[in-house]
Amino acid sequence: MHPTTSGTFRVLDSPRAADERLLLDVDSHDPTYVTVGEATTNGEGSTADDSADGDRDADDGADGDRDGESDATGRRLLPGYLVDATLEWVDDEPTIAECSVRERTLFAFADDATNLFEAATEACREARTEGIASDVTQGTDGDVNGALYAFAEQGGERDLFEEFRSGVRPLDPLIERAAEGVDDPQEVFVLRPADLPCVVVYIVLRKESMLADTVRDTYDCPRPEE
Repeated sequence: MHPTTSGTFRVLDSPRAADERLLLDVDSHDPTYVTVGEATTNGEGSTADDSADGDRDADDGADGDRDGESDATGRRLLPGYLVDATLEWVDDEPTIAECSVRERTLFAFADDATNLFEAATEACREARTEGIASDVTQGTDGDVNGALYAFAEQGGERDLFEEFRSGVRPLDPLIERAAEGVDDPQEVFVLRPADLPCVVVYIVLRKESMLADTVRDTYDCPRPEE
C-alpha cells in the first residue's frame, strides 16, 4: 500500500521533460511532476495509446468539454486543464492513480509575438509606467469577451514569460478574477511581444469562440486535439 495525496491541480507543460506534466496545486501552488504517455505530450492527433479510447470517445458524443470525465492514466491531459487527481507515491515518485477533468480550459504561449493588437499594445505602454495594467475587450455586440493583463518586464534575472509557463507565477488568480460568473472553459494566451518589454496575459472567456480562433491564427498557436 503506497501513500496517496489528492487535490485540484492546474495542468502545465513540464519544463524538464516532454513526457511529463506539471500539476500545480490550485491552493498551495506547489508543483508536482508526473510522467504521462505520448498521447498527452504531443497534443497533435492520436497515438497508439489513444486507440483503446476511440470507441469510448465516439460514445461520448461531439461535446468537446466532457467535464468530469475520468482518465486514470492522465495521458490525455493538456496544459490549462483543471483536474481533480489522486497521486500515488512510489519511492518518492508520484504517479496518477485517478484523475477527473473538472474544466477543459486551454493555455497557449507565444514568444516574440508580432502584430500585437491595439488594446494589448496600449496596456503594455501603461504597464511600463505602472508596472501592471489591465483592460477588458468587447465583441461587436458590446459584451465583454476577454480580459487583458500586461506586466512590465523587470531587469535582472526574472523572466515573467517563463514564470507563467512554468507555474512559478500561477495564472489561476487572473483566471478567477476574469472569469467570475462564467461557466464555460476559457482559452488563455500568454504573449511576449517582440518589440515591447512586457508580457501579456489575454483570457478569452469562451473556448473555441471566434475570438479565440482569431488569436490562435494571429500568433500561430494551433488548438490541440482533445
